[in-house]
Amino acid sequence: MTVSLALDHQLCFKLYAASRAVTRAYKPMLDQLGLTYPQYLAMLVLWEWHAAAPPQPTVKALGERLLLDSGTLTPLLKRLEQLALVKRQRSAKDEREVHLSLSPAGVQLRDQAFGLKTRLLCDSGVDLNQADALREGLDQLLRQIRDLSSSAPTDPASR
Repeated sequence: MTVSLALDHQLCFKLYAASRAVTRAYKPMLDQLGLTYPQYLAMLVLWEWHAAAPPQPTVKALGERLLLDSGTLTPLLKRLEQLALVKRQRSAKDEREVHLSLSPAGVQLRDQAFGLKTRLLCDSGVDLNQADALREGLDQLLRQIRDLSSSAPTDPASR
């Protein structure tokens, strides 16, 4: 087997494994809040928007922010609405648009969730500067991959 095909040399595998490990580490803390990890990510964006709302706080905008499609978001948001954390309302101008806002309970939950990241990093012994450097490196990687995929031809015959 060549080194380039060895599993431990695959960046995609390391990202996948790290993502799963982080999700597992968050689970006990999120269970206390009554949230799944994807719900937590949506709430993070909604808490950001509560502090500084975008012009259109819609399901579409949330999907763009989380890199998820509406088919994935809709059941997640329905569940957050059932938990009385989120309000969904159709736009009066365009009923295809669904606007999102936090309920008072959703706003209040932010205080309970505030220290999760720090608690996870401290409990795991991760150096905060290394974590920030890794996040910045992953931001750059994500931008480069998204730029590459947006400039790639869609027709395989044109390659």
